[in-house]
Amino acid sequence: MKEIIQKEMILSSEAIRKASERITDNIEKVITSICKCKGKLVATGMGKSGLIARKISATFASTGTTSIYLHPAEGIHGDLGMLQKGDIVLALSHSGNTQELISLIPYIKYNKIPLISITGNIESKLAKNSDFVIDSSIEKDIEPFGLVPTASTTVQLAIGDALAVATLIQKGFNLNDFALFHPGGIIGKKLLLKISDIMHSAPKNPMVKDTSNMNDAIIEMTTKGLGCTNIVSQDNKLIGIVTDGDLRRFLSQGHLNLNISVLNVMTKKPKTMLPDELAVKALKLMEKYKITMLPIVNNDNDLVGLLHMHDLIKSGIVM
Repeated sequence: MKEIIQKEMILSSEAIRKASERITDNIEKVITSICKCKGKLVATGMGKSGLIARKISATFASTGTTSIYLHPAEGIHGDLGMLQKGDIVLALSHSGNTQELISLIPYIKYNKIPLISITGNIESKLAKNSDFVIDSSIEKDIEPFGLVPTASTTVQLAIGDALAVATLIQKGFNLNDFALFHPGGIIGKKLLLKISDIMHSAPKNPMVKDTSNMNDAIIEMTTKGLGCTNIVSQDNKLIGIVTDGDLRRFLSQGHLNLNISVLNVMTKKPKTMLPDELAVKALKLMEKYKITMLPIVNNDNDLVGLLHMHDLIKSGIVM
């Protein structure tokens, strides 16, 4: 079985390689047409080619090109309203003669909608009626029994994804743009999520005044449940932080008097960040200095919040 798997994968990769060699300079016009499209890219195809068309459409949509999938059979039975002037059609068909797909051509031509085809038959009806044709043909003996679409759909997908990549590059689509289209994904969160979005602010932000003692600090740490408390001056300026690590070191040194001032126990001048900075930047700082709590201040050093490593984990930035 291992040999069969390897053979099929090699056949598909070889089919992709050969298809890449058939790409001509005409592909520049294809990319330009997609980039200049005022409407949307409408991908279509029947059967397995339809599944590939749906995936290609999703790739375009996630990389800055408005795109939808149109089922050919549903199109000729009422859904052609999805296709409008200003759109561009990307049609996939290995044979190029699929009846449902061919039935769309008169409507496409009547509305003067550009048609790009990815087909394994450049002499087909689809190819002859297309403005741009991309050859996705494969050798006949590659598909099992000559019937089951495997390498042919793999080639279609490779071509479609390559078109999407070339288009995003042509449009200057970048990581920040990608984040806007993927706000729920890891990349989106790393590029969009700010510290202010996940930090603990009042009343959940643990803090005591510089006139407090360790008993007050322990109560605040226990109440807020974050394993630390910020120490602020009377005018709310951050001057230090007491963590559970500071408390353990304090007790291990034999200190039992909890009436001692927090100023004698706190870590002075802790690392801080601003609330508008990216959460991923805070993660890098916390990893660098091996800390799990980070006071958040404004430009005047006023305490505005606390960021805990658990907040970064819950947000999905830390996997």
